[in-house]
Order: sequence, then C-alpha cells, then structure tokens
Amino acid sequence: MKAITIYLIRHGQTFINRYDRMQGWSDTPLTTKGIADADSTGKALANEHFTRAYSSDTMRAQNTAKHILAANNWPDTPFKTTANFREEFYGYFEGDNSKQSWFIVGKPHGYDTFPAIIAGVGLDASKDMVHEADPFHDAEDAHTFWSRIMRGFKEIRADNPDGGKVLLVTHGTTIRSIIDKFGKVDGFSGLISPVNGGVSTLRLDDDGVHVLTYNQK
Repeated sequence: MKAITIYLIRHGQTFINRYDRMQGWSDTPLTTKGIADADSTGKALANEHFTRAYSSDTMRAQNTAKHILAANNWPDTPFKTTANFREEFYGYFEGDNSKQSWFIVGKPHGYDTFPAIIAGVGLDASKDMVHEADPFHDAEDAHTFWSRIMRGFKEIRADNPDGGKVLLVTHGTTIRSIIDKFGKVDGFSGLISPVNGGVSTLRLDDDGVHVLTYNQK
C-alpha cells in the first residue's frame, strides 16, 4: 500500500472538559471555546488537501471535523464517522469528577491521582485498572481498547489504497495512547493530554503506524 499521512486532531473543548469530568463515550456539546478551537485548527490546515476525513461518531468529534472542513480549500472532502476511534470507554465512571474517579481507581493499587498512575504503571495499565474498578466491568480494558483502534487503522487502510493525507478527529486519551504505543516524540508526555484542537501526525504504511509529530497548534 502507499503511505497515508494521518492528521490526528483532538476535538474542541466540551462542557465536560470544562468541568473536568470523565468523558469517554458520553457526549456534551462544544463550548464557545471549543468551536473556536475547531475554527482555529481549520484555518491552520486550510491548505492541506485531504483525500478523506474521519471523525469518531461522537457529536463533539463530528462537529469539530465539520468546522475544520468548512475552512478547508477542499470543503467537499469525503467525510465519514467511525466508532473505531471513539474515546476510551470509562463505564460506570462516565460523567463523574475526574480527580475523584482516578482516586477510586488508583487507591487500591497505591496511587492517589491519575498522574501517579501513569507515572507508576502507564496508560495501558490504567485502562485495566478502570475496568477492574468499574462495578459493572463495562469500562474498556487495554485489550478491548486496542482491538477497536487497530480495526480503525485497518478501516483507513482499506478506504485509502492510493495513500494521501487524511483528517481524523478523535479524542485526548485515544491520541495520547496512540503516541505512547507507536513512537514517543519530542513534546510527548503520557501525563499531558493534547490540547483541544491540537494536531498530531502519523504515517500509516506496510510497516505499521509511525508517529511524526505530537500536539502542534
């Protein structure tokens, strides 16, 4: 296959982001700042000719993508949504206060905060810990999360056999997890989420997924 360059964008700020609550598959609208995040990213990428555009199937990602494409010099770029690039699912903890949730998740393992969990055991282990702490065990563990994400990369490969550039609007922990797994670059920390509207880039080719840049704005 020919190489595909993926412009990986975090959606604009939402109300749950603003209130510092757990937001995975749950959804809230973009704030005024969130719309400005999307418009700013669209302006920065206006001259990039995308062969296709994707977003997760959450409204926050779809609306961010629509704002970005509206500013693009090729606004008729084919656009589709995909559940494969949803955010990590937090199950029982969806919508709860983030600091309180991570305390509940981490304390049985000796960690009081999300940064302490990431510094101690890493992003994938944090997913397994949320799944374990969820009384319904609905939250995604690392295996479930990565099976879904890898289906997403397979989908993009199948849609773009001739290569090119694609836009993909997804989510903070999803982006952070991809960068962590496939190639840490300057400016990356598992402790710091990409900014709303931030741009990271990947190359997808026969050898796999390669990280090019992280969290540019």
